Amino acid sequence: MTHSTFKCAAPALPSRRLFLTQALGTIGMVSLAMAAPVCAADLLVPNITGLYSVSVAKIERPSFTAEVAELVRQWPGRIAVGGGRYSMGGQTAVEGGLQIDMRSMNRLVWFRPQAKTVRVQAGMRWRDLQDIIDGHGLSVKTMQSYANFTIGGSVSVNAHGRYVGNGPVGNSVRALQMVLADGSIVEAGPDRNRALFSAAVGGYGAVGIITEIELELGRNVKIERIVQAVPLEDYPAFFKTLIEPDRENVLHNADLLPPEFDAPVSVTWRESGKPLTERQKLIPRDGSYTAVQNAIWAATEMPGGDWLQSKLIRPNELGKPVVKWLNHEASRDTAELEPRTRLMSTYALQEYFIPVRHFSGFVRGMQTILRQRDVDALNVSIRHSPADAVGMLPWAKEEVFCFVLYHKQRTHAKARADVGRWTRELIDLALIYEGRYYLPYQLHATSQQFRRAYPEAAELARLKARVDPAGKFSNELWRKYL
Repeated sequence: MTHSTFKCAAPALPSRRLFLTQALGTIGMVSLAMAAPVCAADLLVPNITGLYSVSVAKIERPSFTAEVAELVRQWPGRIAVGGGRYSMGGQTAVEGGLQIDMRSMNRLVWFRPQAKTVRVQAGMRWRDLQDIIDGHGLSVKTMQSYANFTIGGSVSVNAHGRYVGNGPVGNSVRALQMVLADGSIVEAGPDRNRALFSAAVGGYGAVGIITEIELELGRNVKIERIVQAVPLEDYPAFFKTLIEPDRENVLHNADLLPPEFDAPVSVTWRESGKPLTERQKLIPRDGSYTAVQNAIWAATEMPGGDWLQSKLIRPNELGKPVVKWLNHEASRDTAELEPRTRLMSTYALQEYFIPVRHFSGFVRGMQTILRQRDVDALNVSIRHSPADAVGMLPWAKEEVFCFVLYHKQRTHAKARADVGRWTRELIDLALIYEGRYYLPYQLHATSQQFRRAYPEAAELARLKARVDPAGKFSNELWRKYL
């Protein structure tokens, strides 16, 4: 096998407990997690926040599906899969287990421009795909706002972006190749192995490892930015009458800014025939984002930062007319949000999905919690999604508005505990309004909150018991809730 391996040195003299664990593991009397190899020194799998790194026994970086299948067959313990590591609560690793790092599986399998379809390995990043398709006048149909994420990771969390009417990324997935717990390689899609497909899209690696993905693509078009202030109570009607039905509206979100979070600023990217103000078709890689990073620091650390953001930073950012290619806007780099250090403080996301009819009630409750708990929020971005008819764990059981909270927090233990408390308050608020919360973030929800938000997890557990009876595939998310 050609994969690279990173592992701890084995202890010279096993302890009595380790000896007993390994002996009992050979006869099936302890769980796979206990039977997994134990390392003398920790290997840590981090995530973007710098919080909640996971200690694993081994990390493998395969390049092909056959290597993944062999690793699954040979490894005696628990296995988790990771990509860009942008999740925030251990969703890409399991304590004491094997992490399969997919980032070396980044090749193009095939590309059919006339049919607007492409098949890629799951570790390819959206930005790499954009390089391939841009010259053919094509764009990704649905993705996050930033292009650094791996495509497999996006499918595993069933991500969404600002695309008007498209819903989650699962709606644009035509087929998946997966490795199951016995090492077998299967194809799954809307018309083949439908249950596996549904469980894999937004399933966080619970039932198998996605190794290849076939996607529908869209057109790369010129888009113009339209910025409008909208009264809070009018926003749902504004979206339903002016944004959603107009097919020339390509991307849309509305931002709520601190400290009141009560004045939506609508940002719509609309198909346009106007001359370009930005001639580059893709954002260059490895750009400098010092000005943006300094603005974020000033908004969160300086006295009057909220005023500075709402009256100076945001108007300056949104005030000038822009016409660009869709691929340029879709190729944004998370580096623009990355602070100089995450040692003392870090930035994190949360997201809540609320039925359209409960928009006002949830926003008012959210405003109260954010102010009362002195949450250091940079903004709350509002998006929209139709119901998800693909994923087994749908975050949009019906048409929803999506509230993406971008906040700053200190890294010490008390700060993490404080964030956990007000996060659970927001989750309770979402549940009161028949909504759900998103799973790729810090694991602050209680088990009861998870079960109330995702009752379909029982169906996922039944399928997992059938295709992965020993519970080989896991991560910190599923260790806590499944």
